Amino acid sequence: MACLTGSKFSSKPSISSISEERKHDNLLQAIKAMNGIEEVLITVVKLHPRWHCLLRSVDVRADKILAALRPQVFADHRALLVSLGWPPKLLSLKNGCEQIAGLPNPLVLMHEDKRRNYSRSFIALCALQHLQNRREERQLNNLTKREKHNTQLWAISELVSPMASRMEYHFAKWTEQPEYMFALAYKVTSDFIVGVDDVLQPLIDKARLISCSAKEAWVSAMVQMLSGFLEKKVFPLLAERYQVKHLKPDVLSSWLHLIDLIIAFDKKMQSLVNLDTCFLPESESFEGPSSSMSVLSIFCDRQDWLKIWAKIEFKNAWKKLNTELKEERAWVICSNSKPGLGTDQEYVFPNIEDHKAPPIAKSFLKIIWEIIERCQTMPSILLRAQFIRSAAGRLIWYFMKILLFRFKGNELCPDISDGVSVIKACGFINTARYMWVKLQEWSDAVDFLEMKIAENDSTKLIQDDIMDSGCFFYEEIKSLSEMETNWLMEIMSIVLREFETLSWDYIQNKENFEEGQDDTNLVAVREDVDLAVSNDFIEALDNLKSWLRIVKINLNTKDFIDLWRSIAEGLDHYISCSIVKNEIRFTKMGINQFEVDMHAMIFIFQPFCARPQAFFPCINEIIKLLKLKKEEVKVFLSNDENGSKCLHLYGISHLSVDQVLQVLTYRNRAT
Repeated sequence: MACLTGSKFSSKPSISSISEERKHDNLLQAIKAMNGIEEVLITVVKLHPRWHCLLRSVDVRADKILAALRPQVFADHRALLVSLGWPPKLLSLKNGCEQIAGLPNPLVLMHEDKRRNYSRSFIALCALQHLQNRREERQLNNLTKREKHNTQLWAISELVSPMASRMEYHFAKWTEQPEYMFALAYKVTSDFIVGVDDVLQPLIDKARLISCSAKEAWVSAMVQMLSGFLEKKVFPLLAERYQVKHLKPDVLSSWLHLIDLIIAFDKKMQSLVNLDTCFLPESESFEGPSSSMSVLSIFCDRQDWLKIWAKIEFKNAWKKLNTELKEERAWVICSNSKPGLGTDQEYVFPNIEDHKAPPIAKSFLKIIWEIIERCQTMPSILLRAQFIRSAAGRLIWYFMKILLFRFKGNELCPDISDGVSVIKACGFINTARYMWVKLQEWSDAVDFLEMKIAENDSTKLIQDDIMDSGCFFYEEIKSLSEMETNWLMEIMSIVLREFETLSWDYIQNKENFEEGQDDTNLVAVREDVDLAVSNDFIEALDNLKSWLRIVKINLNTKDFIDLWRSIAEGLDHYISCSIVKNEIRFTKMGINQFEVDMHAMIFIFQPFCARPQAFFPCINEIIKLLKLKKEEVKVFLSNDENGSKCLHLYGISHLSVDQVLQVLTYRNRAT
């Protein structure tokens, strides 16, 4: 090292004694020598990790050399930029900054000798930064690559820094008109981006910074410049005003306006970057600055501001939703498709008509999705998840409470003649189902999966807990599903209770089955078959048919299938148990009458499936037992000990042995 610490690394070299080219060559030789030293140190770290004292001693000497070398490199580079006319003057602005005349780019206007000198200085600065990154990577090897050197390209920062001082002069005048700040920042960035790419990208490639894009570095630096000003001058003032009660209404609108500008600005700035740029962060020690290309990164270091933003978004969304809730038409079930959404929204909100959900469901989810989209450019996945929980998640729980209160306030009437309360109940059920289906679809997206993993990592959940709550909206979906199931059970219980009430006389009147009926008491059901239904059973069947008809029209297909099958199961259980308990002595006429009545009831479910009788197994088995021949009944009763085997012989699998024996015993006495 002694031979390398001579005049090459002097802190005060004689500029007049050597030419610019010779000076540049000496500079590159110095950096090359320092890189050679770094190679040796890296080898020592790998082969002799315990040589701490030696490494520390060499690092101290290298730091002294770099402390002399680095300021001189920066000073020379800045002097060269001034000689090029950088930064350019911001020309006169019209109407604030909405119309800015084209800005001349000194990088493009350089003469050949100036271009050659700038290229040398640029490459030297890149080489010096590359050396610095290698040293940090060795010294701080316990940190992740992003934590080690998540910095801008020095050469780009040297372009932005003097430009920022001039732009911030204008920014300070527009703290109450932030749209002018964003317009100026975008105008300057877009005007220079082509020149930056044309002039600097070849130099970056020559410096072998493979994973670096000149466009992205330029855009990212401009974004950070504006972010820094907002973080120092704008957001602190808004956060302070938010705490003052009488200023809060104005602050809410100012805050939302600023966030709108940030979101639009982020999208426009990111559109300037060539999305086809290839990044190879693992192959180089220099990392691209893409993670900092969002003004929303301000909230990554100020979570108190993030909480304020989430509260404001929640209040704004609740205000929109409250307007929708007051419209009773918004709760009316959709029956026809209504075009008008764009392609993206059709992807997010498809097939609401299939779920027969009212318009309020789509309006609510649209509001939720708008909140979610507003934080998409935030770099931190975990903070993005926290924002969604605080704003969108909170609104979901509020809406679920509204659904619950509305369902409880809608008293279901057993009398189906009106049907209004039933239709409303179906609308609430459809809304709950549509919501949890959409939340599940969103949770299956990659972004939400990443946010859930980030949450799990931050809370250090054990593996079982992660499996149980692997869905981002797990708790919301679970609650919505429970609400849907409970409300379906409530409808089912009302239908069964009403059927039990209307059929009570029919079930309790043993004369219906123990002796014949007068022909005047029979009502024809089908013209092509000589069948009749008991008079005191018709009202119950008519009420059941009306319930199923109106529910089928208004309830979503999936829930209706579950509902009618549950009702069929309940009817099968109720009638079979009632027949067994009532100890009815069936006559032949009574058996035929019971079969006719049961077929009439089962026929009501015919429109819903091809073989509805399969959902009434107990009733079918009772009819099968009642139609056994006397000899078969005697054989069955005589084999009391082997009753279970006899059940299988006769295809009886749903009735217990005791139930079968009771039916056969009273049938035998009657016949």
